[in-house]
Amino acid sequence: DADVLLEACCADGQRMATNQKDCSLPYATESKECRMVQEQCCHSQLEELHCATGISLANQQDHCVAPRGDNASLEATFVKKITEVQEEQEDPYLNDRCRDVNECITGSHSCRLGESCINTVGSFRCQRDSSCGTGYELTEDNSCKDIDECESGIHNCLPDFICQNTLGSFRCRPKLQCKSGFIQDALGNCIDINECLSISAPCPTGHTCINTEGSYTCQKNVPNCGRGYHLNEEGTRCVDVDECAPPAEPCGRGHRCVNSPGSFRCECKTGYYFDGISRMCVDVNECQRYPGRLCGHKCENTLGSYVCSCSVGFRLSADGRSCEDINECSSSPCSQECANVYGSYQCYCRRGYQLSDVDGVTCEDIDECALPTGGHICSYRCINIPGSFQCSCPSSGYRLAPNGRNCQDIDECVTGIHNCSINETCFNIQGGFRCLVFECPENYRRSAATLQQEKTDTVRCIKSCRPNDVTCVFDPVHTISHTVISLPTFREFTRPEEIIFLRAITPPQPASQANIIFDITEGNLRDSFDIIKRYMDGMTVGVVRQVRPIVGPFHAILKLEMNYVVGGVVSHRNVVNVHIFVSEYWF
Repeated sequence: DADVLLEACCADGQRMATNQKDCSLPYATESKECRMVQEQCCHSQLEELHCATGISLANQQDHCVAPRGDNASLEATFVKKITEVQEEQEDPYLNDRCRDVNECITGSHSCRLGESCINTVGSFRCQRDSSCGTGYELTEDNSCKDIDECESGIHNCLPDFICQNTLGSFRCRPKLQCKSGFIQDALGNCIDINECLSISAPCPTGHTCINTEGSYTCQKNVPNCGRGYHLNEEGTRCVDVDECAPPAEPCGRGHRCVNSPGSFRCECKTGYYFDGISRMCVDVNECQRYPGRLCGHKCENTLGSYVCSCSVGFRLSADGRSCEDINECSSSPCSQECANVYGSYQCYCRRGYQLSDVDGVTCEDIDECALPTGGHICSYRCINIPGSFQCSCPSSGYRLAPNGRNCQDIDECVTGIHNCSINETCFNIQGGFRCLVFECPENYRRSAATLQQEKTDTVRCIKSCRPNDVTCVFDPVHTISHTVISLPTFREFTRPEEIIFLRAITPPQPASQANIIFDITEGNLRDSFDIIKRYMDGMTVGVVRQVRPIVGPFHAILKLEMNYVVGGVVSHRNVVNVHIFVSEYWF
């Protein structure tokens, strides 16, 4: 049968050469062997035709011209070759020399299809046009023989497989045998056979094939009634499902369900709507649907409705939606004063109290005496009282000033509450008094200006010599004075304090005539005082200064001298005895 088919392929190739004069046209076949045979026979037939043309041209003594076309070079070669052969032929009857016969050209060879004829001297040989291909080998008689890869051991089957030879190849078959319903894959594993796909209609009509592990089952087909229907008891037809039948409540508790063919509908109560996805009556969240339009302050959704509420400091109005301010002060939440504000209230305190940082409603007393400025509120001592404070002064010698803060000295000498005798002079000092007796020494008398005053801070004695008392006359001391000065204890002593001013009785003389010298001769303990000379308003003034801090109570008697020096000699001297009393207080 194969030879008959190949002969048909050869005949097609010869017809193509005869009719088309071209062997490069496509062949209408899918077989590779048939196309090879067609092409070989076409070229052989085309050579025969060209050879005949060459012989005809040679007999007619014509020129060899190459035909036009795709095979022009091939045709020209064959035509020229045949023509030259004919021209060189000699009359066989005129020459008895033997010449070789080209069996390949004359067609007297015996080469089969797929073989090429090669002329030899006195004979010819046949050569295969193509190799045998994979899986075959060429034999001595120019035929192809199958290679047994299994016998020669050139296969690549794994140890779990058996090599089985086939024409041109081989197969690897697994040694393992699978159970019924399974088949081996290329790796030798047993895999399930899907009988529902591999077997044509394994189940009878009205059944569905379901594949199982190693087998299959047939399940009877049940009619699908669709949503809202179910099979009747006989299983012969679909009937409507009454979704509203008790005890079912598909719409939800309290809502009306109306059955319909294949479905149902819900009639929802006020405040609910029908949800097409869940097919139930769902609560309407009015607070989200109408934000800011239902309640004045806060909106809280409830099942089927909503409830309004108010923020702290407000209460719900009669309409159940608006909020009105609550007057919290009506319930007296504050310990003292209350001020109502919109939505709240504010507590405040009277003077001398402050609002508690803990609860914000209690008023606590302010301890003014403990404040950073408490030490300067009162001159002496601060006493805190609820809502205010009081200042006090030392128990004796002072009284509280009208401003209620400062302490004023009581002048016992003026008020007459001292206990000085008739022979003593009362001198008022800070916080008290002193009873002193100043008598003028011999040769001195009390000044008339001070003699007429019973009570004064200064006693002045003027020299009054007896006649012929030369010693008294030449004594430079002209006056002796006694005075009293009261000083506080300075809290902050940062610079000298000027306390006494001694003015010269006469204007200053030119430096060449007189010079006034001031000096402290007695009583300057710890050098707490000094005296400097100054010119004020055209007069010479001696200024006594406190140059060191003194903490009272303190008493000292400074003896001051004012000397008039002329020509290096003291011509006149005034002595002032200053009784200094320093109080223990700064006021």
